[in-house]
Amino acid sequence: MPDFQRVADVSEIPDPGKMLVEVAGEPVALFHVDGSFYCIDDVCTHDGGPLVDGELCGYKIACPRHGAKFDIRTGAALSMPAVRPTRTHTVKVEGDGVWVALGTTHGPGGMVGATGVPAAPRPADVPGAQPSAPVPAAPPSAPTASDVAGRPSEDAVREWLKEVKDPELFVNIVDLGLIYGVTLTPAADAPEKHQVSIDMTMTSPACPAGPQLIADTKRVVGGHAGIAGVEVRIVMDPPWTPDRMTEAARDQLGIF
Repeated sequence: MPDFQRVADVSEIPDPGKMLVEVAGEPVALFHVDGSFYCIDDVCTHDGGPLVDGELCGYKIACPRHGAKFDIRTGAALSMPAVRPTRTHTVKVEGDGVWVALGTTHGPGGMVGATGVPAAPRPADVPGAQPSAPVPAAPPSAPTASDVAGRPSEDAVREWLKEVKDPELFVNIVDLGLIYGVTLTPAADAPEKHQVSIDMTMTSPACPAGPQLIADTKRVVGGHAGIAGVEVRIVMDPPWTPDRMTEAARDQLGIF
C-alpha cells in the first residue's frame, strides 16, 4: 500500500493553481486543474529547475529557466530542451484534505502513468485541444562528391548542417529534426552561385539557443564554395515534436 501523507487542504489551491509541498522530505509540485489534483517532482529533468515556479497552462507546466514543458498528468516531457519525463506521484482526496504518496517508476517509452484524482466531475477532454499532425522526419541521403565539390544541392546543404549542434543537447540540428526545408536558387548578381533559404524550427518558441543556431547555420553553409548568401526563416507551424528526431538523435539522448 502506498504511504500517503496529507499535504494540503482542498481549499488551499485554487483551480487552476499549483503549490510546492513536501512528502517524506521531498519537495513535489501539486496542481489543481479542472477539478482534479496532480502531483509531479518539482524538478525539470533538463537542468533541475523548479517546475512549480513556472507558468501553468492547462495541463502543461513550463520550466522557468529554459521553457521545457511537462504534462502534469503523466510527467511526460513535451518540449525541448527536456527529453526525459519527470516522476509522478499518486494523489487522493479524502474529505477536505489532499493526500500524496511518492511514486517510484516510469511508464513505457519514458511516460509516467497519470495519477490525477478528481475532487469533482470534470470533462474527459482538455477544452480547446487541437491535435496536430506530425511532420515526417525523413533522414537525408548522403551527398555525392559532385554535390560538395561542384554545384551545391539540397542534400549537400543538409549534410553541411550536421556541423551545427544544439549547445545544450550536443545533437546536430538535422538529426534533431529542426530543418523543415532547404531551397536553392541562382543568385541574381552571380548566376554561378546559389542563394540558400532554410526553413528551421525551434524546440520551443522561447528557445534560448535560437540566435546561436541561426548564426551557426549561416556561418557553416555560407562558408562553402558556390554559396552567395544564406537566409534562415524560423517556422513554428507545425510545432516541433520529439517524433521528428532521427534514431541517431534518440540513441544519443538515451530515448528508447
